[in-house]
Amino acid sequence: MTASASAESGTSTVERAGPAQFDDAVALITGEHTSTVSGVDADSWARAGRLLIDAPAVFTVGTGRSGLALQMAAMRFMHLGKSAHVVGETTTPAIGEGDVLVAASGSGSTKRVVAAARTASEQGASVLAITTNPDSDLAGFATETLVIPAADKQDFDGTASVQYAGSLFEQSVLILTDALFHALWQTSGTQARELWRLHANLE
Repeated sequence: MTASASAESGTSTVERAGPAQFDDAVALITGEHTSTVSGVDADSWARAGRLLIDAPAVFTVGTGRSGLALQMAAMRFMHLGKSAHVVGETTTPAIGEGDVLVAASGSGSTKRVVAAARTASEQGASVLAITTNPDSDLAGFATETLVIPAADKQDFDGTASVQYAGSLFEQSVLILTDALFHALWQTSGTQARELWRLHANLE
């Protein structure tokens, strides 16, 4: 069936996709993550974890889907007992000396994220830069650069990832920050029900 015939019949490509195509997509995405995660520097993430644990407060900043992934990370840092804030929220306080800013940008050039990293650095806070580009503007302000070997959203060649518009990077931000949380939680010796006491109860 041609594209025009498909349009005339009202049948979209998504509607024609079946279980085999879905299974292929799952295998592709999980395979890309296996490869990507194996390429990160565990030592740099361990150093990042020590900075987080020692910080009086933790802030996160990112735009779009990367920002959403970091909002989830901020919740987990709160469960660890940290004072955690998302940049841009009305109740987010000033960042100060000794605090940590977790900043994510695939390209490392997102203006809002770079500006936040600059301010944090000027205020004496540590900056954890999550990016695909270790030579980026964001990395230039980093105390620790956490490189994810994934495509940024404007890499259309499909060499680093065949997924759309930086999806691999954004997914990896969530997976790796969750892994960092899990490592910090396990080494803390705190029981899950103790962490749950901090979970939001105004829902």
